[in-house]
Amino acid sequence: MAVSVEGLASAVRGRVVGPADGDYDESRTLYNAMIDKRPAAIAYCVDEADVAAAVRYGVEHGLRIAVRGGGHNGGGLGSVDDGLVIDLSPMKAIEVDAGAKIARVQGGALLKELLETTHQDGLTVPVGIIGTTGVGGLTLGGGIGHFSRAFGLTIDNLLAATVVLADGSVVQTDSEREPDLFWAIRGGGGNFGVVTQFTFRCHPASTVLAGPVLHDIDDSADVLRWYREFVPAQPDELGIWYGLVSVPPGPPFPEELHLRKVAALVLTQAGEEESDALRAARSFGKPLLDGVGPLPVPVWNTAFDGVYPPGDQWYWRGDFVEELSDDAIDVHLRFHESVPTWKSTMHLYSIDGAASRVGNDETAWAYRHAKWGQVIAGVDPDPANADAITEWARGYSDALKPHVLAGGYSNFAMDEPDRVRGMYGANYDRLARIKARYDPDNVFNVNQNIAPAA
Repeated sequence: MAVSVEGLASAVRGRVVGPADGDYDESRTLYNAMIDKRPAAIAYCVDEADVAAAVRYGVEHGLRIAVRGGGHNGGGLGSVDDGLVIDLSPMKAIEVDAGAKIARVQGGALLKELLETTHQDGLTVPVGIIGTTGVGGLTLGGGIGHFSRAFGLTIDNLLAATVVLADGSVVQTDSEREPDLFWAIRGGGGNFGVVTQFTFRCHPASTVLAGPVLHDIDDSADVLRWYREFVPAQPDELGIWYGLVSVPPGPPFPEELHLRKVAALVLTQAGEEESDALRAARSFGKPLLDGVGPLPVPVWNTAFDGVYPPGDQWYWRGDFVEELSDDAIDVHLRFHESVPTWKSTMHLYSIDGAASRVGNDETAWAYRHAKWGQVIAGVDPDPANADAITEWARGYSDALKPHVLAGGYSNFAMDEPDRVRGMYGANYDRLARIKARYDPDNVFNVNQNIAPAA
């Protein structure tokens, strides 16, 4: 039975799209084509007042509410069947105060838009590696990327936020104003309200020496063993992650490598003068290709966008790794052999360095003792391969359970309610108490949901 949203269009200034509209199917489409949801309405909010009005409307009419920024969430938690999607994509304003090294970013901006803007002043914010990801979702979950070792997680650079709460009221939060809320949104996801503006600390970084160094897949064991010993000993300035990847079938890669399965070291260092650490990483083993060179930060941060456009099928799982044992490496090698499609991948992101020097209880992100953030993603454009990529990703993740920390990274998760408590680790109970204060009726439940404490 159709859900009535009568009156919503007059409650908000932005456009409201429903099932009867010609662009409904386009509007409801998410980044992960494996997820197919049919909301009762999508409200394209143009400002904070619109967001507040949409929240109030949803609560008053008993609609489940989902919040969508970039729509990249693996589990499709930016949408909801028969409910209301609050879409922030019209809200993209970005202001940079170069002197103060601060960027104010509305909740609908994408990573590439933020970095293009800060780049004009020779600055950057540490974010994820796919430019079409939304700033909001990436930030609220934590934010791992190329600069995690150098500048910390995205949340470590969040200075303040504007939040629309479940009752439609608007609050400003930082370390002094609503400090519990500020603590909770740094890693606690969208559980506490709709963030309409983020204020970030920026870092001087305009050009990076960056790129992949590709090794033969038969050398994976040697590369992984070298990697686990090498990275923690390096200065923060070197960002490095390991990837099981297949070489994309196009430039800048030579044709003889196209679609070849490889063990990749993906390197990032701010500036154009090569450090000893970067030089050492590039000189390890006998690479098939060394693709490191000078790149503007926004170019590097969108380098994978063409490989992973919207519309692919995705199934992903994320975990945290404290120790990369020989037994764990054996599991990786086994699943490296059975990777089902060329886009399917595994990444081990280095999250020591600056990210590790924040206490587990200083933000809601409870895994500062981890050295790596691990994501396993089955990916393919063909829906016929959805089962194969899902089974591979699940099997790979399950086989590694004895070798990872309990829990997982909320930004690298499907809709898996049984894993949620582990995602927030030792901080879950405090988060549940803060949830009870700011959202006692669990209005914001289309997420990796934290139930309000009784």
